[in-house]
Amino acid sequence: MYTLYFSEVQMESSVLTLRVSAKTKSQLEKLAAATNRSKSFLATEALERYLELEAWQIKEIKQALKEADAGEFASDKDLAKAIKKYAS
Repeated sequence: MYTLYFSEVQMESSVLTLRVSAKTKSQLEKLAAATNRSKSFLATEALERYLELEAWQIKEIKQALKEADAGEFASDKDLAKAIKKYAS
């Protein structure tokens, strides 16, 4: 079991404990040793990147759904042009 410390700009932190597979633990330990970083630092960095990416993806999906609900679709001509461009 690992305890991760999440830091803010002001260095406030809170504790999060989670279970990981033996493989993930081993990979984290190897990366920590190779980079001379703590496991906590690396896990925090990875989790922050994941959360940022997921938040971006959800935002984009919600925007696309709003556009679709408003009837903002590509024309048949625009779609054919895109298919031609990327199918080549």
